[in-house]
Amino acid sequence: MRRFFGTDGVRGKANQEPMTAETALKIGMAAGCQFMRGEYRHTVVIGKDTRLSGYLLEPALTAGFIAVGMDVILLGPLPTPGVAMLTHSLRADLGVMISASHNPYEDNGIKLFGPDGFKVSDDMEVGIEARMNQGMERMRVEASKLGRARRLDDATGRYIEFVKNTFPRGLRLDGLRIVVDCANGAAYRIAPRVFWELGAEVIETGVEPDGFNINHQCGSQHPSHICAKVLTHKAHLGIALDGDADRVVLCDEKGGLIDGDQLLALTACEWQRSQRLQGGAVVATIMSNLGLERYLHAAGLNLIRTPVGDRYVVEEMLRSGCNIGGEQSGHIILSDYTTTGDGLIVALQLLEKVVISGNTVSNISRQFEPLPQILRNIGLAGVTETVLDADSLVMAAVREGEERLNGHGRLLIRKSGTEPLIRIMAEGEDATLVATVVADVVTAIKRSTARADRQMDKPGQREHPQRDTQVSIT
Repeated sequence: MRRFFGTDGVRGKANQEPMTAETALKIGMAAGCQFMRGEYRHTVVIGKDTRLSGYLLEPALTAGFIAVGMDVILLGPLPTPGVAMLTHSLRADLGVMISASHNPYEDNGIKLFGPDGFKVSDDMEVGIEARMNQGMERMRVEASKLGRARRLDDATGRYIEFVKNTFPRGLRLDGLRIVVDCANGAAYRIAPRVFWELGAEVIETGVEPDGFNINHQCGSQHPSHICAKVLTHKAHLGIALDGDADRVVLCDEKGGLIDGDQLLALTACEWQRSQRLQGGAVVATIMSNLGLERYLHAAGLNLIRTPVGDRYVVEEMLRSGCNIGGEQSGHIILSDYTTTGDGLIVALQLLEKVVISGNTVSNISRQFEPLPQILRNIGLAGVTETVLDADSLVMAAVREGEERLNGHGRLLIRKSGTEPLIRIMAEGEDATLVATVVADVVTAIKRSTARADRQMDKPGQREHPQRDTQVSIT
């Protein structure tokens, strides 16, 4: 069991457990010890996004690594894929990204990468937590063996060149007008430069981070912003990144959104035609649309599904020998280039097709017609999973929904690994039926949690106030 690590590292409210300086210090010490190999000087690289709390967590992690004898290279604000790339490029023993990705500024997180640039495994995270429980005294080195810290001044330049080198030599973006929304996050200086240096006219937005405005009404979480900008500026393409730029949502010249499923379909079939596709399949999560699965099958390709989380997608890609995988949310992993999702490289894949074909984004980006899909989030504090697997009212609503969708769709209910939410998703050929199924399950959960609240409000029952349940539907 993992106490701190979720589906994408450690995440929580800044300056509250586990996102405190004290816990970050322990994570640094434990992770440093976990990756010690031999007697040479060990190195860790640390990047971050633009959240105010990065100033809290970066020095705490640095102190932890130095305390166990590991040298630290500070990268400053840099996208998550840039940290993964530099971990491998610099032959570091460990990479750390301080970011809560698409979450609001008050959250933060810690993602760990191994020396190969891949996110660490579940087993490795269990090992790190075991070391954290052993106490810091056993991990400290003597004064003469302490690590050192330094900054890498050209980290952004190295990553920019890395991204540009994934675009075919000789091709240019001249004549294209592109809106780039950096979500006031880690790519705010990098993303506009990449597309401008390749020849595009760039209209940039979300490039004025102040520590508080990351992902706020901008970026991939608020795609209406990029759609409006594209229409206003009569742009050919809109690119909306999230806070750490490992996911992307695109917008065509008509203001139509292009999600991760469409990008997976486009890239897979294009690579299949050019004989670049490996494994005869695409790896995606349980959240990807059934329309994608049917489209790939018609093209002679398989869709391999994994639990939600790009780390699980990558692990399956390695097992099955596939070189394309990703999530509907816009995390796309192209292992010919990267070890994790990279919003900039994915956008360049689409732009390559646009330049070579001379076609518009809208004409090439919609590869299939998605089935009607509805996702509802229920925010819960306290009792969470028990509502899903032990309450008769909820279980009955789920069974009924599955029976009604049988053969024509599916119902998925899960607890988020990155936010305090329960996610209810249904999709099927009948949009009205899908909406009804989701509404019935949401109603059942609300009634169940309300009943639990009433029981706890009885005299003598409210012994644990921290188990109060709050419900909000988004």
